[in-house]
Amino acid sequence: MTSIAFIGLGNMGFPMAKNLLGAGHAVCGFDLSADSLEKLEAAGGTAAASAADAVRNAEVVITMLPAGKHVRAVYDDSVFPNAAAGALFIDCSTIDVDTSRAVAADAAAKGFLMLDAPVSGGTGGAEAGTLTFMVGGEDAAFERASPLLDIMGATIVHAGGSGSGQAAKICNNMVLGISMIAVSEAFALADRLGLDRQKLFDISSKSSGQCWAMTSYCPVPGPVPTSPANREYKPGFTAAMMLKDLDLAQQAAESVNAITPMGKKAAEFYGKFVTERDGNLDFSAIFQKVRGI
Repeated sequence: MTSIAFIGLGNMGFPMAKNLLGAGHAVCGFDLSADSLEKLEAAGGTAAASAADAVRNAEVVITMLPAGKHVRAVYDDSVFPNAAAGALFIDCSTIDVDTSRAVAADAAAKGFLMLDAPVSGGTGGAEAGTLTFMVGGEDAAFERASPLLDIMGATIVHAGGSGSGQAAKICNNMVLGISMIAVSEAFALADRLGLDRQKLFDISSKSSGQCWAMTSYCPVPGPVPTSPANREYKPGFTAAMMLKDLDLAQQAAESVNAITPMGKKAAEFYGKFVTERDGNLDFSAIFQKVRGI
């Protein structure tokens, strides 16, 4: 049994912590939401009064936070000053590469091992323990973390040194954001041309247009029963979160002078959707904007 501090018990963090509890580990968690803390206690975990209290006796500290500024603040104010000697840090937040590398460097300077380990798979993957972890950091840290990551995920990839997990995440989600718009455009065009949506799916899902946005997360109701399109776009991954990742990708591209014209257009398009409509809808609801609904 490993003693784990879990900071950030939202839609992703709580089911991840719950899976660790189910595997027999001790989880002491903290979140700003009282409801989240109550859910943790109901699942068999321990609610801490603060992030600092959560980490004091932990062998492993896992964070799942909204943005780089939150990660920076939590590690500087609560984790670094209070963590036990030899504790391992795993940041599962999706944040900018520069902040991720800077916090990891500070951890190393203080004698701690740290990984960046953002995830893909949405809330469904978090609940089922089938997330994909993209991990950056030293080999020793990865080896130590792997048994815990295996509980929360189905695919664990050590992408390289510190920041590599974040780099992989934003590159992957740039592909996803672009492809979801492309699939939405295809279905919107099919509608205008009088082509049945199911027929397009039957063809494209087996042809050169095949992609995850088509076959696993189809943005129109019908072809993929488990997709959010069949439950009024209730989110597995919100449009606002997709916009965040696309913006992170553009920030990274600018920092290294990479040319990403489609990524830039996708960020602009999702930005308009979030502003004009509802960023809390699933990101596949971008079909509504494409279709003019």
